[in-house]
Amino acid sequence: MINTTVGRPDATKRVAKAHAPATTTRKPTNVSLPTDLLERAKELKINVSRASERGLREEVQAAEARAWEEKNADFIAEMNARIERDGLPLEEHRMF
Repeated sequence: MINTTVGRPDATKRVAKAHAPATTTRKPTNVSLPTDLLERAKELKINVSRASERGLREEVQAAEARAWEEKNADFIAEMNARIERDGLPLEEHRMF
């Protein structure tokens, strides 16, 4: 089977960075949030901008991964069928 994580934007499943690189330009943006959630975040001294950024980065990475999988679905299916039919390339050289 083809490993669909190779080359994907989220391939390493890393947690999104909490802070953008120092060179990133930031843009003020208005976001509507549930009042109770915002109050709880303030009580806990959570930086709402950074938490929102983290969540948005995760959503963007997930959407990019889905788009990559969609774009490459035919190729992956073809390669999986080929491997099922012919076995792994260079399989005779495997040491395990």
